[in-house]
Amino acid sequence: MKAFNISEIALTKYLFFTGKGGVGKTSLACATAIGLADAGEKILLISTDPASNLQDVFNQPLNGSGTEIVEVPGLTVVNLDPEEAAALYKESVVGPFRGKLPVSVIQNMEEQLSGSCTVEIAAFNEFSDFITDPEKHKKYDHIIFDTAPTGHALRMLQLPSAWSTFISESTHGASCLGQLSGLEKRKEIYKQAVKTLATATETNLILVSRPETSPLLEAARSSAELQALGIKNQILVINAILNDADESDNVSKQIYDKQNEALQQIQDSLKNYPAFTVPMRSYNLSNITNIRRLLHEDILTDRDFNYKQLTKELTAEDLIDDLYKTGKRVVFVMGKGGVGKTTLATKIALGLASRGSKVHLTTTDPANHLNYDKAIGAGISVSKIDEAEVLEAYKNEVRAKVAGTISASDMEYIEEDLRSPCTQEIAVFKAFAQIVEKADKEVVVIDTAPTGHTLLLLDSTEAYHKEVQRTQGDSSDAVRNLLPRLRNPLETEVVIVTLPETTPVFEAERLQKDLERAGIHNKWWVVNSCFSLVDTKNPFLQEKARHELKWIDRVKELSNNHAALIKWDNLN
Repeated sequence: MKAFNISEIALTKYLFFTGKGGVGKTSLACATAIGLADAGEKILLISTDPASNLQDVFNQPLNGSGTEIVEVPGLTVVNLDPEEAAALYKESVVGPFRGKLPVSVIQNMEEQLSGSCTVEIAAFNEFSDFITDPEKHKKYDHIIFDTAPTGHALRMLQLPSAWSTFISESTHGASCLGQLSGLEKRKEIYKQAVKTLATATETNLILVSRPETSPLLEAARSSAELQALGIKNQILVINAILNDADESDNVSKQIYDKQNEALQQIQDSLKNYPAFTVPMRSYNLSNITNIRRLLHEDILTDRDFNYKQLTKELTAEDLIDDLYKTGKRVVFVMGKGGVGKTTLATKIALGLASRGSKVHLTTTDPANHLNYDKAIGAGISVSKIDEAEVLEAYKNEVRAKVAGTISASDMEYIEEDLRSPCTQEIAVFKAFAQIVEKADKEVVVIDTAPTGHTLLLLDSTEAYHKEVQRTQGDSSDAVRNLLPRLRNPLETEVVIVTLPETTPVFEAERLQKDLERAGIHNKWWVVNSCFSLVDTKNPFLQEKARHELKWIDRVKELSNNHAALIKWDNLN
């Protein structure tokens, strides 16, 4: 693979950077924007990333209309807030009914519009104006987007039924109905925006990943979804590659070997696109000077600190001791993909079993068999929720409910809605509910859990009634009993897992707020893969370890000092 050198790549008018959280989308989008502006071009950079730190990077307040960057002549930055956009959009849909419908109905409408689908659509609603504005097209040489729409959001926008009264009138029970109900007047704008996305001469979609298994799988999944929609003008950029192994430092050698192993297993579908690399950098990408250097150089400046490992921190054993002593019956391990949930859930299960608890371990991670071998060997009962299996069963229930009662066009919308994140959440939620019933007789440790949105959705009387109708009453007792149990801090503990980096911590903080919104207590956090706990002599890794401290301190603050730290380990 070649280095990602923007002077050697034929870049289109519109550039969309997309990828799993924490892979470096924002840094690469900023570096591309600054590099092109430095070359004399007029650039508009637009971020829709809720974890964006653009205001810190450019050291000035930003807004949703555009701010010229004095230190980078030719660059204008727009910082859109998708959460704010979703809130405004939600109110535009719900507002006209306030005072006209019962409060319970209004609350249900608000929760129906509180999920990830609404945020996606609202964000697209915002930046579609930038894609279709002829004045901006003429004014700027390149318009760069940090974060692109998902395949699910784009398919929704393309469906004929999405623009009919079917959305507001349907009672057939798909989980995200209504998220487009306020957008009919913008149908033509969306058509033009989606067409521009699929036009190879106009748009490059830049898939950003890291040389790790989970981000590469996510990139392949996103690539396939977008390709199916006709968006084939894709570029793969693999960020943070350690180009040379330091034979004198065991940690850096392990990283080098692990990265090479992931790259050897890269999915065939990604091999069809131009691929470029960006090296791991030792400095923190938090200002214009360092962002400017990202694609060009890595010069270690004189450092005024002495690297010291963290010591006397809370550990996973402290967490497990607390779970055991307080008699928790249900332990949920939550966090974004790739932070190490499955490994930690197994560690907790093994730790509780070694202390004398009878334990059941379950997960939705398809790659968990190695951990399960350890659990079974320790006398732990195990189960595995096959997301694809439970999701298909749930879909079939909905299909059976509507069979023969709606048009083919409306059925197409139902099918797309059934592919939404919300549908998967509800399907898995039901499976978890049945397993949590085991907590009367054994401690249940669960890897991956329903989101706060799903919990609130099912707690709504009207939404719950629809859920029971959809499932014809199946498992209603398990679902009904689960939420009160999750809300009981004497019985349930939610462990939030993150990494000591900007985006993972911001995402985990939003998860905590979701749980609080659903009335669920969270005491413990785990910061995984800390280089600041590792004895390394490699300057790159020492610098990385130093920059972790800010985010470790932030997690300590969020957790009221109930933060267990786990060192970086090649097995994670």
